[in-house]
Amino acid sequence: MTFQRYVALGDSFTEGVGDVDLTRPNGVRGWADRFAEAMAARDPAFRYANLAIRGRKLDGVLAEQIEPAVAMRPDLVSIYAGGNDMLRPKVDLDALVGRYDEALGKLAATGAHLVLWTAHDPSASRMYAPLRGRFAIYNELVREVADDRGATLIDFWRMDEYHGWDLWSDDRLHMNSAGHQRMAIAVLDALDVEHPLDMPAPAPTAPPVARRVAVGQNLRWTRDEALPWVRRRLTGRSSGDSLSPRRPDLAPVE
Repeated sequence: MTFQRYVALGDSFTEGVGDVDLTRPNGVRGWADRFAEAMAARDPAFRYANLAIRGRKLDGVLAEQIEPAVAMRPDLVSIYAGGNDMLRPKVDLDALVGRYDEALGKLAATGAHLVLWTAHDPSASRMYAPLRGRFAIYNELVREVADDRGATLIDFWRMDEYHGWDLWSDDRLHMNSAGHQRMAIAVLDALDVEHPLDMPAPAPTAPPVARRVAVGQNLRWTRDEALPWVRRRLTGRSSGDSLSPRRPDLAPVE
């Protein structure tokens, strides 16, 4: 498959949070930029837009990003949405994926090829592991939608290398630079695109830490990451409230 007009949609996963690059819009790079750079190296006519904004729930993604994406007449669209919804106390997964599928139909009607994801397996996290069953149900619904739409599915749940913390940032929620690089490779491979990207080197084995040190690390994470996230949920705010899409229009990859 060859593509020249790529639009990336979604939330922090696609915006690139965790892959810090202060020279870029919103201060991040991300797997989608890495993917687009590899595609542009093959074809200078390749164009790329990224409308994803961190913190967006599925309905926000659909309301803000679908129509602008359709208007760009893409031939390739990637979208991952719904992860933020699953972190809420209650969610109707059937209704959620039903709305997701309806929006995918609008994207598919443009003739664009779709790339979708399952959610990752949260079992490594004490905070998110209780939601594992919810993630698994969402994944089965998304797999069915991907089959029906003829989409390329990146099965994040089955990517064992993400089950530890080597590919995750300090917030334990977003991929780090190595994780984004690995994800870009996964997308390129799934689309059968030859590329020059190198697989991230395995992280060195961390030495064991004393229980006192581990407790301190967990307390700092709770203070610096978990509590601010909970506070935003309680006040109806989002980390992306003041942000705009990083690449709002199809443009060459520089």
